[in-house]
Amino acid sequence: MKHFKIDVSQDKVDDLARRLVATRLPDTIFQPGSDDGVDLSFMQRLLDYWRDQFDWRAQEKRLNALPQFIADVGGFRVHYIIKRGVGPSPAPIILTHGWPGSFVEFETISDCLADPARHGGDPEDAFDVIVPSLPGFGFSSAPDAAGTSSRRIAELWHTLMQELGYREYFAQGGDIGAGVSTWLGALYPHNVLGVHLNYMSAGFRPPLGPGLPPQTEEEAAFFQRVAQFSAKEGAYALLHATKPQTLAFALSDSPLGLAAWISEKFQSWVDHDGDLEAVVPLDTLLTNICIYWFGNSIDASLRLYKENRLNPLVLDSLLPCDVPFSIAHFPKELPIPPRSWIERGLRVERWTELPRGGHFAALEQPKLLAEDIRASFRPWRGRIAGNGSQGRAAPKLV
Repeated sequence: MKHFKIDVSQDKVDDLARRLVATRLPDTIFQPGSDDGVDLSFMQRLLDYWRDQFDWRAQEKRLNALPQFIADVGGFRVHYIIKRGVGPSPAPIILTHGWPGSFVEFETISDCLADPARHGGDPEDAFDVIVPSLPGFGFSSAPDAAGTSSRRIAELWHTLMQELGYREYFAQGGDIGAGVSTWLGALYPHNVLGVHLNYMSAGFRPPLGPGLPPQTEEEAAFFQRVAQFSAKEGAYALLHATKPQTLAFALSDSPLGLAAWISEKFQSWVDHDGDLEAVVPLDTLLTNICIYWFGNSIDASLRLYKENRLNPLVLDSLLPCDVPFSIAHFPKELPIPPRSWIERGLRVERWTELPRGGHFAALEQPKLLAEDIRASFRPWRGRIAGNGSQGRAAPKLV
């Protein structure tokens, strides 16, 4: 395991600057708002700011203040940050992002969880926070062959946690990270003491069939909402899950095309009152986009949807799962299954309705999410054996 610092070559920074100057904007029928996709006026403003004001080196320097590492895990170079908890007995927790996010989503919440006293909390609730970048996202290496689904990533994460000396730990995630975290709980129930999710995929399928309760009206209504969402908003996911490689040629070649593909999801999925930048400043959004651009593995991040279609979140052979799950539901989240549907397969101990926030909860509402994570896992800390500041094995660093 090696210390890691972000150091994008000047050639890549200069190449991006040239491409931004040479950008050609479309000039046909554009409708205001988001019915047709990301707004032209927003993209013009983003382009102008990116080209003339955004300072990647300043963002790089800020991110390099985070304790970053690279580890060889299961044939991958996994990039991760780790923040040691400030408290009498920090509990380990692994946080997993999704698409089109990155480890940057967890910059604020990782500090809230690692040092709760600094944020008005109790140091007894401190965590050792581990935030890996998914394979093919950011600074983690991309798969070189098919087969890396969320289930496989859960296996990698478990290996990482064991190599860090954490025999038992908690897991948290949203979007794709919710699937990875669910797989962690199902695959490693003797190691994962609790799972906290702020999303659950509609692809989650609990056991059904003869001898089991029939689908309820609430559950049927949920699948109607999913169908409506898919018809209006789901084209991106269908494309990712079927022909990701074709799209990757465009997004790998055009920085503004990549920015539009990503920004549309922030505009649609963030809880804002028509002003995305009030919640997610352009510097934050562009830093996230640059991580995708400089990593140049957008094809791998898109393909993860296809891998998960081929290996969906079906846990039949791993049930019953006794790991306690907690769900934090934010009001502007994408459609998620009702509690009764999730409880058909998982042990849901806590369900919290939050007052504000959307799909990128860790970025939008880090304090609300951090408090719900603390409250969810507080009853289960006593089950940790051999972790904490006394039992933690320090990884060998080069």
